[in-house]
Amino acid sequence: MHAIRQHVFGPAESLVYEEVDDPKPGPGQVRIVVAAAGVHFIDASIRAGQGPPSAPKPTLPMTPGREVSGVVDALGDGVDEAWRGKRVVAHLGMTSGGYAELAVAAAESLHELPDDLAFDAAVAMIGTGRTAVGILRAARLQADDVVLITAAAGGLGALFVQEAKNVGAVAVGVAGGPDKVELVERLGADIAVDYSQPGWTQTVRDRLEGREITVALDGVGGDLGTDALKLIGLGGRMILFGWSSGTPIAVGPDVLYTGGVSLMGVLGPWIMQQAGGMRALEDESLAAAASGRLEPLVGPAFALSEAATAHIALETRATVGKTVLVPDTSPLLR
Repeated sequence: MHAIRQHVFGPAESLVYEEVDDPKPGPGQVRIVVAAAGVHFIDASIRAGQGPPSAPKPTLPMTPGREVSGVVDALGDGVDEAWRGKRVVAHLGMTSGGYAELAVAAAESLHELPDDLAFDAAVAMIGTGRTAVGILRAARLQADDVVLITAAAGGLGALFVQEAKNVGAVAVGVAGGPDKVELVERLGADIAVDYSQPGWTQTVRDRLEGREITVALDGVGGDLGTDALKLIGLGGRMILFGWSSGTPIAVGPDVLYTGGVSLMGVLGPWIMQQAGGMRALEDESLAAAASGRLEPLVGPAFALSEAATAHIALETRATVGKTVLVPDTSPLLR
């Protein structure tokens, strides 16, 4: 089979498309013919040898990739024969071989997919979707909220816009560039603003016409997250779930004390402690997609051999929605 291999930590070019031996499932495992593999900012961080801090660096060489969907084609000892031929999606864990034509997963990690849920959408919901569900549990959005969503054209942001509208709240989505702003409008945001334009925060204030932001959802950090924090009204709250910009937000006592703003960090450890653990979040996420409550935004697929290009696009914010890799022969590339 073909897979992406990484022999050194470094830039995106460290990801190499190679031919390797087909993996074999061990006891309690299945092998999946991969239809789609998810690409995440964490993948890029691991590739560069920078994190996440809670996880040790993987042993090289490795095949990255944590999220895959496809069809089960082989079973290890002790696995129910009923899984053979099933359409499935699974979260494999850190650097667990998802960027490949074949991947091995624990049978207990599998979710069977309904026929009408596409492979790329399932990959988005098993990883990004479960994270979104955990963050939304923390946010507790209500109909009277005015919700500010940074990076609203991203995989998480698109789901947040939809859920804000689902509960009857006002959704304010900010994104970089006119094309992404137009996309945020199509997602249903009441207000969509280009944060790359000078004075974007004043544009938000003007368009709110006296209303105030009550909740901000930010995983970007840096200047954008800091500016978003300053938009929150008295007694509002901000949910922080990362800093894809590379820098956390700058929080001063003036904002916390005089503004009465509460901050909550929602990262992996908090999400994993939710009732039912990750499995429950995955179930809820996939059910939301199957019912149509949440529709994951998936960008144009990259060929598996173009994994390095996909990483560069992700890191330079040239992507929209969830980024996925598919085999070079996949019809999703056409």
